[in-house]
Amino acid sequence: MLLSGCIGTKHLKENEQLLFNQRVKVSKEFDKDDIEELYAQKANRRIPIINASPFGIGIYYLGNRFYNPKKYEKKIAKAEKKYDAKIAKAKSDRKANNIQFRKQSKLTKYNDRLQNGNQMMQWGEPVAVFDSSKMNITVGRFKEYLFAHGYFQNQVTPKATTIGRLVTIRYAIETGNPYILDTIFYKVRDSTIHALSFATEHESLLVKGQRYSQENFTKERERIDLVMKDHGYYDFSRQYVEYNIDTTSRENQKVTVQIIINDPAKRSRHKKFYIDEINFTTDAGLTGSAVDRQQREYKNINYQYFEQTYSLKILSQRVFIAPGTTYNRTKTFDTQRQLANLNNFKFVNINYDTSGGKFIANIYTSALDRYQWSNEIGLSVTQGFPGPFYNLNFLKRNIFGGLENFEMNGRIGYEGVAAATSTGGVYQSVEAGINGSITFPQFLFPLSEERRYKLGPYNPRTRIQLGYNYTNRPEYIRASTSVNYTYSWENQRIKRYDLTLASLSVINSDTDPSFQEFLLEQFDDFGNTLIYTFNPSFVSSIIFAMTWNHNNYGSPNQRSAFLRWTVESGGTAQNFFDFTFTEKRGLQTFKYIRANVDARRVNVLNKNTTLAYRLNAGFAYSYHSEGVLPYEKYFFAGGSNSVRAWRPRRLGPGSFKPPVSNDIEKNGYFNYQFEEPGDIVLEASIELRKKLFGFVEGAVFLDAGNVWTFKPLEIGDLIENGNSEFKVSEFYRELGLGTGFGLRFNFSFLILRFDVGIKVYDPARDEGDRFILNNLKFFQPFGVNKEPVIYNIGIGYPF
Repeated sequence: MLLSGCIGTKHLKENEQLLFNQRVKVSKEFDKDDIEELYAQKANRRIPIINASPFGIGIYYLGNRFYNPKKYEKKIAKAEKKYDAKIAKAKSDRKANNIQFRKQSKLTKYNDRLQNGNQMMQWGEPVAVFDSSKMNITVGRFKEYLFAHGYFQNQVTPKATTIGRLVTIRYAIETGNPYILDTIFYKVRDSTIHALSFATEHESLLVKGQRYSQENFTKERERIDLVMKDHGYYDFSRQYVEYNIDTTSRENQKVTVQIIINDPAKRSRHKKFYIDEINFTTDAGLTGSAVDRQQREYKNINYQYFEQTYSLKILSQRVFIAPGTTYNRTKTFDTQRQLANLNNFKFVNINYDTSGGKFIANIYTSALDRYQWSNEIGLSVTQGFPGPFYNLNFLKRNIFGGLENFEMNGRIGYEGVAAATSTGGVYQSVEAGINGSITFPQFLFPLSEERRYKLGPYNPRTRIQLGYNYTNRPEYIRASTSVNYTYSWENQRIKRYDLTLASLSVINSDTDPSFQEFLLEQFDDFGNTLIYTFNPSFVSSIIFAMTWNHNNYGSPNQRSAFLRWTVESGGTAQNFFDFTFTEKRGLQTFKYIRANVDARRVNVLNKNTTLAYRLNAGFAYSYHSEGVLPYEKYFFAGGSNSVRAWRPRRLGPGSFKPPVSNDIEKNGYFNYQFEEPGDIVLEASIELRKKLFGFVEGAVFLDAGNVWTFKPLEIGDLIENGNSEFKVSEFYRELGLGTGFGLRFNFSFLILRFDVGIKVYDPARDEGDRFILNNLKFFQPFGVNKEPVIYNIGIGYPF
């Protein structure tokens, strides 16, 4: 009760009570989160353990002090008068429409404030005043939910307990035994429909022995509708599908289901539609021309246009319906999607005309602007502290008339990073680059015309890219010129494949004398070959990658997953082509294989809480005589998007102890001032994210990971410096473990993230002294880690 001020009772009026907590007691087979979403009244969100409400209630009532509805009523009236006058003076319809759009946006904003309170009130939440009528509504929702899941004989008993002005409700749910689908049969008069139903019966969502689920009945109706429309039944509707459900066998809870597919009202059978012709208007929406549209038939498609701007061959490859074939809903949608993927059209509409005794497909597209400029200013962070960046992008569509897109972009960014050879201070890092590319909507490869049409559904693309990138860090200045030749295609919309046949880079580095000295010491003392990666270099590789994105990864409303794996062969082209120019110019070359897999998943627990996971693993092996990898191909651990209890790139390798100076060692400090590259990486993270109030989110996380080398690092004959080599029998004992918490400010267009990483287990310490959570201290000198706390700033979610 001492926390009543934090809980929110001070905002209650006389005779009001606070809905403090609600609980559901139900069998384990039910997901409580799904049931609790049905509450007719929600309690205020609270901080776990201490049960105090977060700042949301205070923010709401602070905003309420300054809330004046009449103020917004006056603003609405003033805005209407102002914009109506501008519209009346507009000299063109286009300008009038623009003003009308701005007027509507302004009025929408003011009406939202009028109905839902000012911005602070919307960030927070009012105190939850207990309403007994809503408790009864909740009981009804629970019973409906259980009935829809096959528990027809359920009972829900609520019990409200009052302590002072706090009300706690406990809902006891007795589900009873579920009803099981026992017999399923069809009643279909149309013999063709009947045969099709049986042919796809194995795909049915209604399965004998399965628990009754009302959701499955709805989905089965939708499935049957889609099957029929994919087999030519254009005017079929899900309303033709009905169910007779018999639950009279109440003793053994068995359900008999009769699936009925009715005939049309005025016909004895359903009609199958065959496409008679296809009309494709490539410039729909254009009017005012003094001439009529031209018409041309190509591949049985009637094209119509004022001017032939696009390659009919390419357009035809993205049309998957044809005259003489039956109507197919899936192929129609695929056609619409693949035409949109060309990134040349504002919209793509496909409709069917059944008048005049014919079945005609009409495709309408409207062109996007051929030239497009865009500017972007923001904050970015890669391995240190946020800094500003500026992007400039230019796009020219249909550059050669074959729906090719030419794109150029320039970028310059400025960040703060910790120097690789210093223990204090923040140093500037400048990243700049310019890239140009052309994307062709087909494979630039000698293929037959028939093969190209078969590849159309996979959205084939060829991308040729030329770029220059510049990095200026305290330790080095690095410039690279690169050329990439990549084939891309998709499968099932959620899978994308990229095959880079040629990735060529010429890299030049100018190292700081102290950093060059450090590299020499690493080579002389440890045998570390990192110095070679800063020589003038030529890097060539072949890369194959697959990306799987399920349910739009990161969507706040549904569970989603992301998987990307990459395999890379470096130096392979040198076995087939003459690269003698590298020797003449003194360029270091590399031969290696590299593989990486990054898997992520987000589970939505409720509308305010998500649980995210990540697993990242990879290896890179050099079979060059010097055993060297390009610097960018090494793996690193630690940082705001890795194991957050370590500074960027400072974890590992393995249990190897970083070299320390005598004065640091004497005081018990470990010095993580040097970047630690590895040949092998293994990382895993789990993070619980919860919306606190308004745009503020909180998170707690647990990270584990490290990098290792294929060959052990050694300092002379000293053994006590630990192990850097990956060993199957030992690697799990060398995983760095960190935990922590953070805040995220979600501004929709930008997520600013602050994380506090706390070391739990440090593999670089002596065995028996690696668990260091008990040494927790929140402040220590920059770059020196006696105690296990690291502060991270990031843009976006860590994964």
